[in-house]
Amino acid sequence: MPLPEQRVLPALRITNYDHSKAYYTNALGFIVDWEHRFAPHLPVFMSVVRDGMQIFLTQHSGDCQVGGLVHFVVADVDALHKEFCDRGARVSEDPNDDLGFRNMTLMDPDGNQLRFMEPSSKPA
Repeated sequence: MPLPEQRVLPALRITNYDHSKAYYTNALGFIVDWEHRFAPHLPVFMSVVRDGMQIFLTQHSGDCQVGGLVHFVVADVDALHKEFCDRGARVSEDPNDDLGFRNMTLMDPDGNQLRFMEPSSKPA
């Protein structure tokens, strides 16, 4: 079986299932791939995907702590910035050209950072 293109799956800690699910799906355009709970009243572990990029969101306190940072390599940061702003996302750093990338940073409801980056056309 061939390996998937994305071979690392980061997990971010969430504390409020309803707020986080709404933010990732409504404001960021991710789709819920699957959700797992050992019982209906227990914390969720879920997968969300967008444009072939997948991350895990977990309410389990032993998995990781709030305050993570995930980098996404994308084709057009400025187009995503407009889309995310139109959707009401919390952009904490507008598009800029740092470290050889065009990038912007968003914050989820728990303070996790999502950085969207595209290779810059400017020389480093």
